[in-house]
Amino acid sequence: MSSTEQPALPVQASWRDYFALTKPRVVALIMLTAVVGTLLATPGVPSLDALLLGNLGIALAAASAAAVNHVLDAHIDARMARTRRRPLPSGHLSHTQALGFALLLGVLSMTLLIAFVNLLTAVLTFCSLIVYAVVYTVWLKRATPQNIVIGGAAGAAPPVLGWVAVTNHVDAHALLLFTIIFAWTPPHFWALAIARRNDYARVQIPMLPVTHGVELTRLHVLLYSVILCLVTLLPFMTGMSGLIYLAAAIALNARFLWMAVALKIRRSDELSMRLFRFSITYLMWLFVALLVDHYLRVVL
Repeated sequence: MSSTEQPALPVQASWRDYFALTKPRVVALIMLTAVVGTLLATPGVPSLDALLLGNLGIALAAASAAAVNHVLDAHIDARMARTRRRPLPSGHLSHTQALGFALLLGVLSMTLLIAFVNLLTAVLTFCSLIVYAVVYTVWLKRATPQNIVIGGAAGAAPPVLGWVAVTNHVDAHALLLFTIIFAWTPPHFWALAIARRNDYARVQIPMLPVTHGVELTRLHVLLYSVILCLVTLLPFMTGMSGLIYLAAAIALNARFLWMAVALKIRRSDELSMRLFRFSITYLMWLFVALLVDHYLRVVL
């Protein structure tokens, strides 16, 4: 049996297999940024429709996009050490089962957003789903080493979607949140790509360290880290946030930049994975700081 052939399907797939299709860790981070966007959109507490149903609809769309990504990348996942145990390459689920699950999640998402939130949120969420699940996965990922930079727009959309769920329009402050995640995405993924470059080369995915070498990728990680540090100061500079957020951003940025510099100097795959893992913690705490600052300023 070749590495891309699926073993015989089990009699009944586990719920854990369907849950794995949603990429729960990725969706959890996405939902943190979406919820923060929802809460930042108003000085007080947003409506329950926007907060609960809006974010549930966004979460279902993100999970649907993740499931479609599993289907479209199944043949690649089967050849990569990091992904070969996913539900499709391991044979726990069929393509038909995964696509049906993705469709169900997508329909539920759009139904919730259109019926209980607003049409603009539904349209923007659907566009984000298509950009990630189809445009990025089918074309960008395989077309250019700048795939992460261009495709990062889909991953940066959730806080805007959360904001629009409350206000029914796109605000400049929401776009600041978008810009932060957009700038964060390249150093986050390129750090992983450095450590997993052999896997990407094996399946002919043109990630930057594969096409242009590890040294140039480390330089790009450092340069985008500098851009990220500058971008994260914009909420304070525009009056969107206060000193609490600024203090948190400076501390997090110092750590992020130090690791990016160390990666450039020391040329360590282990350090690139440490930077990748820290970047997730970094984004989480940065958005938590935005939220804490927002409500303390309201109270005080």
